Amino acid sequence: MIAAVPRTKPRAMKSAKRPRTPKVRFTEIEFCAWVAQADAGDRLEYYRGSVVADTLSPLSPLTEPERAALRTLADGAYRAAEQGLVHLVQLRHGPDDYSYLAIARPKPTRAGPSLAARLVDAQAA
Repeated sequence: MIAAVPRTKPRAMKSAKRPRTPKVRFTEIEFCAWVAQADAGDRLEYYRGSVVADTLSPLSPLTEPERAALRTLADGAYRAAEQGLVHLVQLRHGPDDYSYLAIARPKPTRAGPSLAARLVDAQAA
């Protein structure tokens, strides 16, 4: 016999408010330094907000230098993911409010170019 599961009322979703002022907390260089020293499974929230909305001028509460820094950081994170160094994950908190996470992957065991060289080569391409 299968036990009945009690019915519950659907709960209203709380509207998560977007952080008051999104802030670029890391430079691309700091992000790359974290990638180089991180152990497999380490996580870093490298941005909170909406990368797309916060890099577009009319929608963004960020200044132009902050938007440029965010674009550079997001590009660096993407290059690290393309090189197989991190997994990139988004965690949705609410409308236009995401945590952008980098999760370190295991380091390659075979000898090869250094992590810094791989990221620089990827940027040049």
